[in-house]
Amino acid sequence: MQSQTTGATYGSAAPEGAPSLPPRISWGAVLAGGVVAVAVGTMLNILGVAIGASTVDASAGSTPGASSFGIGAGIWLLVANLIGLAVGGYVAARLSGTADSTDSVLHGLSVWAIGFLLSAVLLGNVIAGTASTAAQGGASLLGGLAQGAGNAASAAAGPAGQAMQQVDPKALVDRAQAALRTGGDPAQMGSDQRNAEIARLLTRRVTDGNLPQGDRDRLNQLVAAEYNIAPEEAQRRLQQVEQQATQTAQEAERRAREAADATATAGAVAAYWVFAAMLLGAVAAVLGARIGTRSAVAVRSYA
Repeated sequence: MQSQTTGATYGSAAPEGAPSLPPRISWGAVLAGGVVAVAVGTMLNILGVAIGASTVDASAGSTPGASSFGIGAGIWLLVANLIGLAVGGYVAARLSGTADSTDSVLHGLSVWAIGFLLSAVLLGNVIAGTASTAAQGGASLLGGLAQGAGNAASAAAGPAGQAMQQVDPKALVDRAQAALRTGGDPAQMGSDQRNAEIARLLTRRVTDGNLPQGDRDRLNQLVAAEYNIAPEEAQRRLQQVEQQATQTAQEAERRAREAADATATAGAVAAYWVFAAMLLGAVAAVLGARIGTRSAVAVRSYA
């Protein structure tokens, strides 16, 4: 600003970046409003738990169903949070001392944001504490099981050692080698040998999805020799088993797709409800702040 009087020029300068208006936010009021909002919401939710528990009457058989409990709990949770945010917005606007409606709205929105952050932190601490308690309980249980297993092993060490001394290691090795030896004439092979090769081929069929024609013929011969049936009958049985396995796999895939679709739909619905709850919470905080805005008092001056 410059002014000229009688040929003299006067000017005033402001430092670069200086705010045009002083800040008008009261962080103390916002923090107090956020704490009050969380406290009021928590208190109302505890009251809802008490009311819900009082409606349970197992002896009379008049207990509401799980769906009714879920709907009632969701509605109560939403209403409790809205009331808490409205009270928090009122407290913040009143403590800030502002008489400007825009400032009060911004204080209410700040309370809404801090209230949700505090709720998220408290919920995270509760979940972490529950997980820690469960982990400690699981560790104690596993430790007890391990100690019991050690005692049982110590008690059974004597009889087990005597039984192991009566087993011929060479006989075990020979039996294992005989069971694993494959590729011979199915009619000349033992039952253990045939079953071992049948299991190997069926495992390849399941993992690879199909077998070469040579392996399929070999499987038919093994089944025919093992169950003393004609090769045609063995092939028919294998085809039935493959058809059933294919149908089972297709049914499992269909159920998995349906479960994935249901999970995605449920997640989307839950996200929409959370968004709606947060939006309503912001509206409640703003309304509470508008109600708590101080009224401007006109000052009349007398000359």
